[in-house]
Amino acid sequence: MLSVTELARKCDISRTTVLYYEKVGLLLPSSRDPNGYRRYGDKEETRLKNILAYRAFGMPVADIVQLLSCGNTQEQGTLLREQFHCLAQQINALKKQQQAIVVMLQEPELLEEKVLTKSRWVEIMVSLGFSDADMIEWHRNFEQMKPHQHQAFLASLDISPKEIKAIRAL
Repeated sequence: MLSVTELARKCDISRTTVLYYEKVGLLLPSSRDPNGYRRYGDKEETRLKNILAYRAFGMPVADIVQLLSCGNTQEQGTLLREQFHCLAQQINALKKQQQAIVVMLQEPELLEEKVLTKSRWVEIMVSLGFSDADMIEWHRNFEQMKPHQHQAFLASLDISPKEIKAIRAL
């Protein structure tokens, strides 16, 4: 039988992560010592490795709870396919962002000479397949990662301060 710390070390995760999985009901100790220490057996170690595998797939904890609690392989397959499609959408969004960067790298004068306007930028994004929702997500990511650069970029497009504020609030 393994302690929390031993189990965590064996699976190369933090003790806190093991305790979190217990808190959300994903992993329960097989027993407790008289002093209250948790003990985990082979069954719990296997379950933790499954949890970690699903997390490596990017599965949300709530979906993992569902995956492990249902014995229905059809439902498990559905959840895994949903995650697959979610990842595919994220990959497509990232590819679109890459394409936008390529456009900017191929035409750096657009930024340097201030010939890039809001309408031209939207036109470029639409030509790359960005929907309105994709553009909003692009702005959210830019704002989250580099707020000052996002502000400067928006200002370079000759957008009014009021509209810049609205875009950054997205």
